[in-house]
Amino acid sequence: MEEYTEKETVKPTIVPREIVIQRRKPTASRFKRVCVFCGSSPGKKASYQVAAIQLGNELVERKIDLVYGGGSIGLMGLVSRAVYSGGCHVSGIIPKKLLPREIVGETVGELRAVSSMHQRKAEMARLSDAFIALPGGGYGTLEELLEVITWAQLGIHNKPVGLLNVDGYYNSLLCFMDKAVDEGFIKPCARQIILSAQTPYELLSKLEDYVPKHDESAIKLSWEKEQIGAYAFKPDISR
Repeated sequence: MEEYTEKETVKPTIVPREIVIQRRKPTASRFKRVCVFCGSSPGKKASYQVAAIQLGNELVERKIDLVYGGGSIGLMGLVSRAVYSGGCHVSGIIPKKLLPREIVGETVGELRAVSSMHQRKAEMARLSDAFIALPGGGYGTLEELLEVITWAQLGIHNKPVGLLNVDGYYNSLLCFMDKAVDEGFIKPCARQIILSAQTPYELLSKLEDYVPKHDESAIKLSWEKEQIGAYAFKPDISR
């Protein structure tokens, strides 16, 4: 697995004053690293771009490092630059074939090139203590999100999963999940796996308080023996 680093040549991101979160005493977190699923497009609404920067700032406030898809453009670029500019570690995981498409200009932090999309998802999941999906993601974000939810349902991990539901972006998805519960396709305890909130502060606070409530009859698959372990690497990442 190849690694790329950029430290000295990256200029700090200039964040408009009106979207900088209010400074406060640092909030202690039980998370060392949070994985953020987001798109390589900025989206049409400025509120989605603002949310990416605010989430990055909130991670910095809590001294949480970032794991993400490795792109330097769109919402990926905004959240990674916000975290890096705040002094926290950034780990980007990207398939080699996507390097020309999603890497434009300078990158920040540590960039790891892996061989496949499966390997990317497995490594992102292994490194992270929690997962957040930003608004504005498309098919790729949805696929990553649903896979970690499924892994939680199967008992592969107990890590919390959250949606940053800015401007109701994920309302339809949440309605679908509720409909699936009503129709008997998702158990109520499995529906509780996914958390949502409109602001980064509220969402991270919910993730911090999350207590898994698995169905006792669910299959308990092994993290090491199943898909995640099959692609896992053992790099030493320090804060």
